[in-house]
Amino acid sequence: MIKFLIKGLMRDRSRSLFPVLTVFAGVFLAVFLYSYINGVVSDMLKMTAHYQTGHLRIMTQAYAKEINQNPNDLALIGVNELLQKLNKKYPQMIWTPRIKFGGLLDIPDENRETKIQSPVIGIAVNLISKSSPEYKLLNIKSAIISGHIPNNPGEILIADEFAKKLNVGPGDTATLISSTMYGSMTMVNLKIAGTVYFGITAMDRSAIFTDISDIQSALDMQDAAGEILGFFPDDIYHDEQATLIASSFNEEFKNPEDKFSPQMGTLPKESGLSDYLATINSMSIVIIAIFIVTMSIVLWNAGLMGSLRRYGEIGVRLAIGENKGHIYRTLILESMIIGIFGSILGTLAGTGIAYLIQVYGLDMSFLFKKSSLMIPNELRARVTSGSFVIGFIPGIFSTVLGTSIAGIGIYKRQTSQLFKELEV
Repeated sequence: MIKFLIKGLMRDRSRSLFPVLTVFAGVFLAVFLYSYINGVVSDMLKMTAHYQTGHLRIMTQAYAKEINQNPNDLALIGVNELLQKLNKKYPQMIWTPRIKFGGLLDIPDENRETKIQSPVIGIAVNLISKSSPEYKLLNIKSAIISGHIPNNPGEILIADEFAKKLNVGPGDTATLISSTMYGSMTMVNLKIAGTVYFGITAMDRSAIFTDISDIQSALDMQDAAGEILGFFPDDIYHDEQATLIASSFNEEFKNPEDKFSPQMGTLPKESGLSDYLATINSMSIVIIAIFIVTMSIVLWNAGLMGSLRRYGEIGVRLAIGENKGHIYRTLILESMIIGIFGSILGTLAGTGIAYLIQVYGLDMSFLFKKSSLMIPNELRARVTSGSFVIGFIPGIFSTVLGTSIAGIGIYKRQTSQLFKELEV
């Protein structure tokens, strides 16, 4: 029967061409949008984890309340001992300390007088050690535009766009003016080892990267750090595991009565993206529902027109004794064949275009010129196993639904009228 129906659809394109094109268009859009949204969300989570929160983040309770100000006077103390405990208790995670700081970057002229100053955002990480996980997390080697990775104490990396603004480059000296952990002013001379480009407007505009030991010395933060970040080895956030680790840590180390006791939070909670991610998931369901309803209406109308065109055919089939239910079921089966074929074509086209955007990306930097969000300037789609499945939901369901509604008219046909219709 299926082979017979397929031959009929192939020989009579008026029965299949328009429905297939409709399903193709709907599935293509559904698959492409799903892959694109998936890519944008994945990149946002990855950037947020690498540059802000990690998959897990540890800081003091007091620091957490004032985190937007990077209050290093409320930082963690005894970091080396805490890291040893973390590596022993949670060896499946990668733990790394960081210090975020702000201040002014002073560029001197040939007379050692101030030539230009600018506010700066600083991130202190483990740069000197070649085995540091930060090289992979921050993609430092690939981000180097000029100069080299810091090899010696006192060397820094500066965002390439920021360096052009200050008219400095590798080999030049800059003075960081900031405040210590205890609130006093500090000034330290730093040598620019290289310039970097990360493709994130918020960082490329005014960021520098220093080795954490230099900043610990400059800000009187020996054996201290603003936060300790934890990452899964596969660099993918696993919510269930992260939640269990955070609960276990807080149960042992967090003391509600001591504001300087450490607490651990997960990526969605620390980044404030939990509601946003829930909204994205809901929107994905809404998008699919819209395509199902829209295509069902279109295919319903197509089914009605097809039934009118095939009015005589259906009459003949009824006249020779074919059961109404059998005719109805064959129409449903035809629609399923059309839905599957259109879904396959739409899925291949949607994943194909999405894969091109995944590889080459779309430069959207003009949208983020004044953005402070951790969003990459180059947006990319992400083709996953779900991309090859998601399109079949609206593709098949809508064709079956549309045909089911349109085919109800078969049961309204009166056998007594058949011969009169056939005479006409």
